[in-house]
Amino acid sequence: MGELVVEKHTKYIVTVEKSKDSFESVVMEHLRLNGAYWGLTTLDIMGKLDVVDQDEVVSWIMQCQHESGGFGGNIGHDPHLLYTLSAIQVLGLFNKTDVLDIDKVANYIAGLQNADGSFNGDIWGEVDTRFSYIAICSLALLRRLDKINVEKAVEYIVSCKNVDGGFGCTPGAESHAGQIFCCVGALAITGSLDRVDKDLLGWWLCERQLKSGGLNGRPEKLADVCYSWWVLSSLIMIDRVHWIDKDKLIKFILDCQDKEKGGISDRPDDAVDVFHTYFGVAGLSLLEYPGLKPVDPAYALPVDVVNRIFFSK
Repeated sequence: MGELVVEKHTKYIVTVEKSKDSFESVVMEHLRLNGAYWGLTTLDIMGKLDVVDQDEVVSWIMQCQHESGGFGGNIGHDPHLLYTLSAIQVLGLFNKTDVLDIDKVANYIAGLQNADGSFNGDIWGEVDTRFSYIAICSLALLRRLDKINVEKAVEYIVSCKNVDGGFGCTPGAESHAGQIFCCVGALAITGSLDRVDKDLLGWWLCERQLKSGGLNGRPEKLADVCYSWWVLSSLIMIDRVHWIDKDKLIKFILDCQDKEKGGISDRPDDAVDVFHTYFGVAGLSLLEYPGLKPVDPAYALPVDVVNRIFFSK
């Protein structure tokens, strides 16, 4: 078994966060808040969050907020649920959610729920079960789930369930591991996991493991490190994680590291990025790799952060 090169990954993430003119920074310009969440959460899981200037990060995040209460992916960008959740999660990491006008943010999120229980991602009206998860997760972290019709939100998610046990982005759309995480995560947070056929879904999910040990997102696709999170967390939430070979998956993730410069790629020998670095390290945490903080599979944050949010006064 290889070894997680923690110091190299720490240096890589700090370099990406500080660099403004590298290729990776330019292509991530519009979703920099997501990138901050991936990078900073990785650092926290590895016990290295103290290498960043928290006040600087918090100040930048608050500059991404709009009058509506929602957050854009960067300063001057339009608000969207995707970036609003990342803002809440990063502020949670730093124990700084008190800088938010919580009701203002919660009202922005609640205002995107439709009559059928689904959610739009922003004012332009795209509907997707990702946004159902994001809204439910965000409001739960803000302790404002009562702002939405939870029952209708759950019914909409259940309407996206397929005959194979999986879930799609809208009713009738094909099952996909990323959407399954969103739907199972939202059902877990709302206490509705009884609406999942755990054996049927568990079978579909464990079938995602390939000979390499890696996981794919749909049948006939290549293995990809990011599914080490989407598939694994879903299996944990439905208590079927023992249906895959954990050791082979650990080896696959470690083989995707750039051991010289840091960072993790989608599969061995590809270019690294902060997205796959996060999902690789978070996946290793779910696999109980030594030296990493445990991560909550539903909230996608370290367990100690989630406990602090819910159990502090």
